[in-house]
Amino acid sequence: FIYLCDLKIFLGKNGQPVAENFRLEQSTIADMIQAGQVRVRTLYLSVDPYMRCRMNEDTGSDYLLPWQLSEVADGGGIGVVEESKHNNLAKGDFVTSFNWPWQTVAILDGSLLQKLVPQLVDGHLSYFLGAAGITGLTALLGIKEKGNVAVGANQTMVVSGAAGSCGSLAGQIGRLEGCSRVVGIAGTDEKCSILVQEMGFDAAINYKKGHVAEQLRELCPGGVDVYFDNVGGDISDAVISQMNQNSHIILCGQISQYNKDVPYPPPLPPDIEKIQKERNITRERFLVLNYMDKQEASILQLCQWIQEGKLKVRETIVEGLANIGGKIYFFLTPFSKNKNLINTMT
Repeated sequence: FIYLCDLKIFLGKNGQPVAENFRLEQSTIADMIQAGQVRVRTLYLSVDPYMRCRMNEDTGSDYLLPWQLSEVADGGGIGVVEESKHNNLAKGDFVTSFNWPWQTVAILDGSLLQKLVPQLVDGHLSYFLGAAGITGLTALLGIKEKGNVAVGANQTMVVSGAAGSCGSLAGQIGRLEGCSRVVGIAGTDEKCSILVQEMGFDAAINYKKGHVAEQLRELCPGGVDVYFDNVGGDISDAVISQMNQNSHIILCGQISQYNKDVPYPPPLPPDIEKIQKERNITRERFLVLNYMDKQEASILQLCQWIQEGKLKVRETIVEGLANIGGKIYFFLTPFSKNKNLINTMT
């Protein structure tokens, strides 16, 4: 089990989580499962930026509950059913949930699980937590619902946090949906190289080197028409200052602001807000959960692009629940052969 400990160190408004805020414990679970339940063994967990919001007493969102002190942490996860007393799930089925507990074995309510079809992702189950899961849905639906991207419109898209799981997909999807030029912003030369050489971005800016606004003017000579905003803060201010009349901001995330005492979405500085209003730039909060009626068709589209090689996927996978800090996906293996002895992170 992974538990949260010493949470008061950062739980609040202006702190940063550290490894010491977590602890790993062993515990036991029931020998018998009840009607409607399944026993699952965890295969993959996803660790995502939004979880930093859950480490505040006020998450800034009505759909995210804060993690509780000394309670098992949770998030997106995938596992295999080992025992079932649910009518629609059988031993060997692969299942997923947005609220999967961070433990190696769990007893879960089968009605809250979604059955997965591995063939859709050529057996890469972890993709259902990323490119073919909520991350891919966020990128695709964000562009479709808030980006106003049109084939043949000669639009330039900029993506901040472009080397992240969502940003790297958003840039590729922007191209697939019709953008003629895609520029990413990331934090290292290596990430920028991957974006251009592997992900098909036209160019990438290392925001830690040089002046972002100057590089944007050089790389986006016609201005910016669509901005997929993952980070907020100074980087977003620089992008917005380069945006065209009647352009669009896809407000996906504000990573730089998540553990600060600001509302969500955070307000823009007065000079940037003036630009937004004068140029009629849309900036509306985007929540992928509001578009779940389009989930099935969108996942099928993402899977098709993956199978066709049109959507490139990179993952960071680390084995072991004890190594969960700071990565994106984690492959979990049992710490004990006793099926009732499990590890949990809190």
